[in-house]
Amino acid sequence: MINNKFQNNYLAKSNPRETIQEHTDKLLKNFEILKNIYPNLFLNWDILYMLELACLYHDLGKINISFQKRILGGKEPQVLPHGLFSLCFLDADNLYDKIYEKYLEMGEKEELAEEKTVNFIKVLANSIAYHHERDFPSNVNELLKKNLISLKEEAENFKYDKIKKIVVEEIATEFFNFGSRPMSGNKSDRKYVRNNEIFKKYILIKGLLNRIDYASSAGDIPVERKNDFLLIRLKEMLDTWKIENPSSNWNELQNYMIEKRDSNVITIAQTGMGKTEAGLLWIGNSKGFFILPLKTAINSIYSRIKNNIIKDKIEERIGLLHSETKDIYLKDFSDNDLSTYYESTKQLSLPLTICTLDQIFDFVYRYKGFELKLATLSYSKIVLDEIQMYSPDLLAYVIKGLKYITELGGKFAILTATFPRVIEDLLKKEGIIFEISKNFTKKELPLRHSVEIIENLIDVDFVISKYDSNKLLIICNTVKEAQRVYDELKEKLPKGNINLFHSKYIKRDRKIKEKDILELGNRKNKDYGIWISTQVVEASLDIDFDILITELSDLNGLFQRMGRCYRNRPLLQNITNCYIFVGDKKRKNTGVGFVVDKDIYHYSRELIVEKINGKLFEDEKMKYIEALYTTQNLKETAYYKKVIDTLEYLDLINPYEKDKSEVRKEFRDITSYMIIPQNIYEKNIEEINKNLAILNSVETSYQEKLVAKIKIKDLTLSIQGYEFKNIEKLNRNYQHISLGKYELVYILNCNYSFERGFSITKNKIEELIDDRFL
Repeated sequence: MINNKFQNNYLAKSNPRETIQEHTDKLLKNFEILKNIYPNLFLNWDILYMLELACLYHDLGKINISFQKRILGGKEPQVLPHGLFSLCFLDADNLYDKIYEKYLEMGEKEELAEEKTVNFIKVLANSIAYHHERDFPSNVNELLKKNLISLKEEAENFKYDKIKKIVVEEIATEFFNFGSRPMSGNKSDRKYVRNNEIFKKYILIKGLLNRIDYASSAGDIPVERKNDFLLIRLKEMLDTWKIENPSSNWNELQNYMIEKRDSNVITIAQTGMGKTEAGLLWIGNSKGFFILPLKTAINSIYSRIKNNIIKDKIEERIGLLHSETKDIYLKDFSDNDLSTYYESTKQLSLPLTICTLDQIFDFVYRYKGFELKLATLSYSKIVLDEIQMYSPDLLAYVIKGLKYITELGGKFAILTATFPRVIEDLLKKEGIIFEISKNFTKKELPLRHSVEIIENLIDVDFVISKYDSNKLLIICNTVKEAQRVYDELKEKLPKGNINLFHSKYIKRDRKIKEKDILELGNRKNKDYGIWISTQVVEASLDIDFDILITELSDLNGLFQRMGRCYRNRPLLQNITNCYIFVGDKKRKNTGVGFVVDKDIYHYSRELIVEKINGKLFEDEKMKYIEALYTTQNLKETAYYKKVIDTLEYLDLINPYEKDKSEVRKEFRDITSYMIIPQNIYEKNIEEINKNLAILNSVETSYQEKLVAKIKIKDLTLSIQGYEFKNIEKLNRNYQHISLGKYELVYILNCNYSFERGFSITKNKIEELIDDRFL
C-alpha cells in the first residue's frame, strides 16, 4: 500500500497535478456539455448510460501501485495499461442485473434483454480497456491476478462521491477477451464487423470517451461549443445585402439546401451561385465540417467566412485544419489564445471546421484510435466541395468514409460545379443513400464563355497576340510547362507584368504569390497583367480574369479552369475569352499519364474537338460532363481501376491492423521531403541559426518556439520522393536541419528563384524527372 502524503489522494496526472477524482469530474462535466448540445446523440438510454459509465470508470485503474509510483517520479515499470485495471472496478454482476432490469422495463423480451445486456457490458468494457491504445502482454491474465490483492488494498483508501460502493473483482472474461482487438472478431469475421450494430456502438462510445477525455486533459477546452450563431450571422449578412438591394434574397440553390437540411445531397451548381453560403445554410446550427481539395482555397474560404459572416468570437466558432494551421492563426492570436485556439481546433471542439480531406478522412483505415473522428462525424454534417478534383485514391477514401459516416448517422452534402456520374454509381455501389439535385444555373448568367479549340501546344506568340491591357490567365498541366511558357514570355515581353504561380515555391514566396494573384483577379482591381499557373488555381479560388489560355487536362478540369475567367459576369460581346490548346496528333499536352489519366484525356479531347466551338452555355457544360464521365466510358481506365482497387484494399484491412503514424504516410501514397534550396539557405543562414537556437532553448515560450519554427518553414518547399532521389544523384553531400521529432529539413542544391520557383539544373538527369505533381 502506498504510504505517503498522497494517500487517499491518488493522482491521474502530474503536470498539472490532478487527482483521479478531479480528472473524472472534468470528464463528467464535458459529458454533460455533449449531452446538452447534441441531445440527439443520446435518444437511446443505453448509449447515454454507457458513455456516462465509461467516463466514470475509465481511469480508476490508475490507483494501482506501479502507476502511482511512476507519476510521483519513481522508475517503477508499467505492469499493465491502467485501462485493464479499471475493468476490475466495474462490478459486472451488479451492473448486469441493473442493465437487464432496465431493458425489461423498456419492454424488451427476456431473451433479447439478456443479449443486449451482455453486449452493453462488452462495449463498455472494451471502451474502457482500450481508451488508450496499448498492447497487452501475452500473460495479461496472470499479471492481473497477481496484482488484484494490492489493487483491492489501494481501493480501500480510495473514496469518490460519484460511486457509492467501490468494488474490485477479477475481470469477467465473458465480457472482455484478453489480447484480442475490441469487438473485431477474426479475419473471417470482417463482414460481420463492418455491419455489426455492436461494433458501431463501440465506435461511438470509445470515440466519444476519447473526445471527452482529451478535452478534459487539455485545460479549460470544452468537448464541444454550441453552434447557436451560424444561421443568425447568415441572416445578418442577407439583411446587409438588402440595404444595398431590397430585392436580395437567398437564391434557388440556397433555398434548396435549406429545404434539404435533413438529407444527404449532391448539388450541382454553376460557379458564382454562392455554393459556400449554400453549404453553410445546409449545415445550419449543426456541427459542420467544410472540406476542400486545395489549401489555397481553404485559406480563402476560412478568411471569407471568418471576416464576412461570423466576425466575432472566432476562436469559439470556426477553425482551420490543415498542415499550416498554426501559421495562419499566428497572425491574429497571442501566446495563450493561439495555444487554446489551436488545441480546440485539433480536438474538433469547434462548431465549424474548414479543412483538408487528410485531416479528417484517414479514419477509413480504421487504425488504432480511429473511433474518435468517426464518432464525431456521426453527429456532424460534412460539406465536400468539388469532389471531382480528388485523385482516384482520395476519391475512394471519400466514398468509403461517407459509407461509414452515414451508417452512424452523419450527413453529407457534395457541392460541385460539375459532377461526373461515375461517382454517383460508386456511391450507390457502397449502399450510400442520397439525393441529386437538378442542375442549378443562374438565369442571368446563361453564357460566360466562348471557346476556340487549338490543335497545338501552347504557343507564346499566340499568347502575346491576345494580351492587350487585359487580365490574362494561362493554366498549364505541369510546373515544367508553366516555367517554359513564363521564360519565353519574359524573353519576348521583358517589361510586361508577367507572373508565375505553382506549388513549387517556398512558403514565404507562395504566400506573396497567392495574395498577388487574388489581388489582380479581383474585379474591382483595374490593373492588368499575365499570370501563368498550374491546377493550384482550379477550384474555389475567387479570381476573375478576362482571357483564359489553357492546356487540356480533362473535360472536368477544363471547366474548373474556365471558372477562373468571367467568374460571375455574363459574356455580352461576341468575343472569344477561352482558348483551349489540346495538343496535336503527334504531341499530347504535358502531364498526360501523370496529372491526368491518359484515357480520360483522350476521351475529353475527342469530345472537345468534335462538339465544342464558340459559345458554351452553362447547362451544356453539365451535360457534357454527365455524358463523358459514365461508368461505361471509364470502367477500363487506370483512373477507375485505381478507385476500385483502393476501395477493395480498404475493405481488406482488418480493424486495428494499422497504427495512425503508418496511415498518415500511406493516406496520400506520396513520400514528400521538406527542403530549403541551397541559395535560400545561404542567403538566410543567420536567421535560420537564430531561430534554431530559439527552438532548442528551454527558456523560450510556446509562441516564441512556434514563431521560430514557422520562420524556418517559410523558407521550405515540398518535393516528391522521386525528385529527391534524382537530386541526390547530382549532389550527395547535402545537409539537413531538425525542427523537432520527425521534422527534418534538407538543404539541397537546386535552382530556385522568386520568379520561377524550384527547378533542377538542365542536364541529362533532368530527363529522368517527370513533372508528375503540381
